Formats: sequence, structure tokens, C-alpha cells
Amino acid sequence: MGLSATSRFSTAADRPRNPNGHVVGEPTAEAVGEKILSEGGNAIDAIVAAALAVAVAAPNQTGIGGYGISAIVAVDSGKQVVAIDGNTMAPAATQSDIFRSVAEGKDQRRVNAVGWLAAGVPGILAGLQLLIDRFGTLSFSELVQPAIAIATHGFPWPANLAAVVRGDATFANDPGSRKLYFRDGQPLSAGQIYKNLDLASMLKTLANSNSVEAFYRGDIAQRIADDFQKNGGLVTAKDLAAYEAKVVEPLSMSWNDMTIQTPPLTAGGITVLQSLKTLQAMKWSEIASDIEQLHAKIEASRWAWNDRLTLLGDPSFANVPIERLLSNEYAERTADKIKEVVQKKSFIPFPIETKTQGGTISLSAVDRNGNMAVLTLTHGEAFGSRVTVDGLGLTLGHGMSRFDVRPDHPNAPGPGKRPLHNMVPTIVSRSGQANMAVGGRGGRKIINAVLETLTQYVGKQKTLSTAINSARFHTEGNSQIELEKSTAPEAREAMKQIGYNIKESASATLSAVAIENSQLHASMR
Repeated sequence: MGLSATSRFSTAADRPRNPNGHVVGEPTAEAVGEKILSEGGNAIDAIVAAALAVAVAAPNQTGIGGYGISAIVAVDSGKQVVAIDGNTMAPAATQSDIFRSVAEGKDQRRVNAVGWLAAGVPGILAGLQLLIDRFGTLSFSELVQPAIAIATHGFPWPANLAAVVRGDATFANDPGSRKLYFRDGQPLSAGQIYKNLDLASMLKTLANSNSVEAFYRGDIAQRIADDFQKNGGLVTAKDLAAYEAKVVEPLSMSWNDMTIQTPPLTAGGITVLQSLKTLQAMKWSEIASDIEQLHAKIEASRWAWNDRLTLLGDPSFANVPIERLLSNEYAERTADKIKEVVQKKSFIPFPIETKTQGGTISLSAVDRNGNMAVLTLTHGEAFGSRVTVDGLGLTLGHGMSRFDVRPDHPNAPGPGKRPLHNMVPTIVSRSGQANMAVGGRGGRKIINAVLETLTQYVGKQKTLSTAINSARFHTEGNSQIELEKSTAPEAREAMKQIGYNIKESASATLSAVAIENSQLHASMR
């Protein structure tokens, strides 16, 4: 299927036409990915090369040792949709009460977020290898070369990253991080050239074998395990050997002759679909008032967030009512409750505590044959656990921070468990053909940002450009609602009158591609 390409960016100038397709999400990744497309690679080749490169070029947001990926791809010219789970896994020695001191407010150091206990088995390399093996046309050895070049030659250290390293003693106290992020005993200054020669050497070793196998079941795995043991972490060589990324069946729903597909738990898409099904049951797009539409969206999302933060966890270990939450019956019951509060101009009280979660890079790709891919990869918050495997240049993500610290919660830590995360890569199809792909970065804000774009693109059948530019809100289930600056003043005032605690705040950043009128489009906001 030959397709011509244009691009539309809401926060940047349009790109030159590219007949090969697009990769969008981060400048270095985009350049690497589009070069792969120009050389004949498909969307999966391009997004994997881009992900490997950005894992070196954006060490605060993600990394080769980042905690995980979540991906969804449309292959066979966009006709077959498959999801990949590359989430982190808790070590076998993990107990449900490992972070009890954090839960009781007795640990100001936050050992679940910073340090060696915060890191589980890294899933990024396994997930990328699985994508290549199943859907790529090029080899790992070929696709990792741009990442090796970036690690070898380096780049000027950004001022914001210099400030993060300077502001946290964890970096200075950890031998591997001190070696990587310091020069002559001082944190790297803005503008100094940052290189990661140890990481380049490790990636060359993997490239020579054309596989990430040694990272999980070889000499490299043993070196990682030894550093965990030396520094009081829990990950062992057996944990690394037991890890597998998985091909998983996407969750799916239809609305307005379109099909929305997103990875299942432990990814964040179930919360998006639950909200959408409630709005669909309300006939949301037929509500005449823009203010009532916003009110209904907020309440549908608040309800889904309440379920998310009280009921969800790894379904392999917890009894999670997935079928009930996504059933038409539940959507209709929820819709009836929300109709009542919208009519009364009130809201449903949920005693939910919020929690900041940031970080992440999300890439979206489309090629000339209509294949699409969305891949989100993350450390968690800035630099993840902030500790580094010495001699490998491998800063570790803090996937364990995504567990709930309460031992009796469905998302509590446990041996072999995968934590709930916020990544929501999503593909929308019409008549069996993928026509839009979207993902985001921004921690918990990703979920509502993707929700807003889908309500516009699918619920109202707007173009990608219009959908991604729509004003967004953020909620995590309580009465605090964050609205973007672009929200209409009358809508903002109406939400205040309802009783919400309104705060102005930026949304997540979404990266999306679409096929519209036989042309390829890419947008990022």
C-alpha cells in the first residue's frame, strides 16, 4: 500500500515530506528512526533503533537498564495488532511488606524509589529483542549501532540533568553513578561532554552476538547480579535468567466503527478503556453542552481511577475483576450514576490519595506500508533508582516504586510480580486497518491525556491534529482536577462551581501518527 507522507506538529514546525514514514517522540530518536525507514527498515525496526538510541541519549527519562517497556504494533500492513509486555519483574526474594517502613511514614529516604532495593529486573532489552524477533526485518546488531555511537562519542550535558545530579547525594554515594556522572570528583557541569564508554562496550558485546541473551543469562547478567548483591539489592542471576518479555493479547473496544486496542494489565490502558466505555454508554458525544461533556469526562475518569487505585494489580497474582470493569453492564451502571451527578452539578466523593509519578519516553512510528508501532520505555522518575552497575554504565530504573507500599493491596510487591504502570500505547483501527497510533510520557498524566485524545478522535471523529490539540484535564480520582491553560474560562469556572479543587497544570506529552486521506501524519503535544 503506497502512502505519501506529511507531518503536522502542534508544538514544532512541520517536517519535510518523508515518503518512508515517520518516527515521533524525541529528537534523537526521530533522527535515528527515520534514517532506518529511509534505508528500507519497517516501522518496528525504526522504533527499536530509536528506542535504543534514546535510552542512551535521554538517561534521565529512560535507559538500557530502565525498568520496562510497553508496546503495541500493527503489522501485516497494519492489519494485525499485537502487544508486548516488557515490564519489570520483582526479584524472587521480594516480600509484600518490603516497603512497610515507607507505608508507615518512617522512611524519608524512600527506599522503594531510590537505591538498589528500588530496582527490579530490567525489561527493556528483552522487550526490544522480542519486537525484533517477531516483527522486525533488521538484526539487533544493526539496530543498536546508533546507540553505541551516541554512548561512544557523547553529547553536551544538559543543564537540567546537571541540576538533578548535583541535587541528590545518591549519585555521589553510589560508585557506579559517581563514575558515570562525575568528573574529577565533581558532578558534570552543563555543557561538558557526557560519554558512557562502559555502556558502549557492553552494547558492542551484545551486538557481536546479535542478541541480548548475555544480559539475562550470561556473563553480563552475572556482573549485574554481583553488583546488586554487593550493594544490598535483591536481583540475582536466577531472577535475570527467569525474566521474559511477553507477547500479550491487547484489550479492545469498539466505538463509532473504530476499534481501540491497548496492552492489558499491568499497563495503564484498562483505565482509559473503562472511562471510554462509560462515556459511550452515556452517549457522551451527543451531549449538547461542552461544559456537561467536560463534567462527564472528569467523572468517568475519576470513577475509573478509583477502581484503578483500589482494585488493580498483576492479574497473575491478584484477583482483578477485569471482565467486570470492562463489561457493558458495569459501564451502563456507572453511566447512570454519572448522569445523576452531572444533572445535579455535583461530583461523586472518592477518598483517594494522589501520588506523583513522572518520567518516560514514548515513540510512535508508521511506515510506507501502513505498519504502525507505539513503544513507551521508562526509568520511572528522573534517573530511576539513581544507582548504576559499576563497569557497565547501566543506570537502573526504579520499577519497584510502581508497586503500592501497602502489603495488603492488589498491587503490593511480591516475588515475580510486575507492578502497575502508567504506559498506554494505543492503536485505533477502522475496517481492520490501523489508522492512528498514540502514546505518551508524563507518568500518571499519560492516562488522561490519551483518554482526551481518544474521546476526540474516536468519540467525535476529529482529525489527529484537532484531537491532540484539545484541552486536557487530569484527575486521579479525588476532587483535585488539573486543567490546561487552554481550557475555556467558562469551563474552568463551571468546574469550580461544581466543587472541584481546580489547579492549572501542563498535561502529559503525546506522540502520535495517523493515516488520513492516504497520507501519513505525525503530531506531538
